[in-house]
Amino acid sequence: MNYFNPGAHKNPKHTLNCFEKASYYSNQTMLKFTIVILCIVFSTDAVFSQDSTKVKRVKVLPVPAFGYSPETKTYIGAVSLFTFHQPNDTLTRTSNAKVKFTYTWNKQAILETGWNYFFNHEKWFTKGQLSYSIYPDFYYGIGPNSSKQGEVTYTANRFIAEVFALKKVERHWFTGPVFRYINYSKLKVNDSSLTYRELTNGASTGFGYSLNFDSRNNILTPTSGFLFDANASYNLSSSDYLKLVLDFRFYKTWNEKITLATRLFNEINSGTPPFYDMAFLGGDKYVRGYALGRYRDNNMSTFQTECRFPIGWIIGGAAFGGVATLYSKQYPLNAANIQYNYGLGLRFRVDKKEKTNLRFDYALGKDGNNGFYIAFGESF
Repeated sequence: MNYFNPGAHKNPKHTLNCFEKASYYSNQTMLKFTIVILCIVFSTDAVFSQDSTKVKRVKVLPVPAFGYSPETKTYIGAVSLFTFHQPNDTLTRTSNAKVKFTYTWNKQAILETGWNYFFNHEKWFTKGQLSYSIYPDFYYGIGPNSSKQGEVTYTANRFIAEVFALKKVERHWFTGPVFRYINYSKLKVNDSSLTYRELTNGASTGFGYSLNFDSRNNILTPTSGFLFDANASYNLSSSDYLKLVLDFRFYKTWNEKITLATRLFNEINSGTPPFYDMAFLGGDKYVRGYALGRYRDNNMSTFQTECRFPIGWIIGGAAFGGVATLYSKQYPLNAANIQYNYGLGLRFRVDKKEKTNLRFDYALGKDGNNGFYIAFGESF
């Protein structure tokens, strides 16, 4: 799962008249337009500042972090993207890491890092993420039919760690242990009108094993290859549970221009996982257009597809869509519970050699859900 996306924020509580509403939405539109322009300026400067005469073992691409999503609303901060090359080894794929600090207008503070690192000749591969954040969040209850009328707000301090240490066993095949840790502390429910018993402090520690096949030509911006990732972990918490994650991705490019990317993702939790480690629908990495955590349950299945194409100069475009559903014993699979999303995006090449893109996506979902996203690399 991806835990990097924080919770949402309520609209202003007071009632706006027609003039105030027009002013409010006009300001929001101008703010988003300004954010896009600033990101393009900084990213374009980064493109032409690259040293094209030599291959650097380590490249650092620092840029301001401006963005907007259903989870954070508007945020500002700084991000550095690192790319790594093994010396005298042209067959090992480029590794990457990201360090990011953001502060949102919802008084949310997030410090996070993530990495994908290949050792020499890809004999070993490690990936993972670390995140510490303090911010308010929304909670709607459990199940695919949770209602907006049932939303409550809460605040919590969160520390999340997930580390994979994988050894190459055959060409493109990796296997090894997985460690997971999630801690929610200082949790406080801010809305006393509704009570959810599962909203409590807690921690979960997981130990597992992963089997990974990865023939993608690029980790951040793949254009060909296949990824199969299966990992299972036993998690110790107030009630122990088993988590199984299956991730299938396929990439195909025609005429070195148009790329079709598809992803089938499944998460299955047996037992009773805590609310913060259930399957979450939404966010930037799974089903764009929904706030991460808007819907949650024991199990989730999603199918997403995306077509990426060049527009001109350093600009590309994307069209995407998909379906997703949540289910459990209490809420079995039902066609009426299927959520969908679709959207368009722009890509700006910030590193020509590594083919790294800065991504701008706007997605629409069911029942008026929508989201705008800015990020390095592709969603999947």
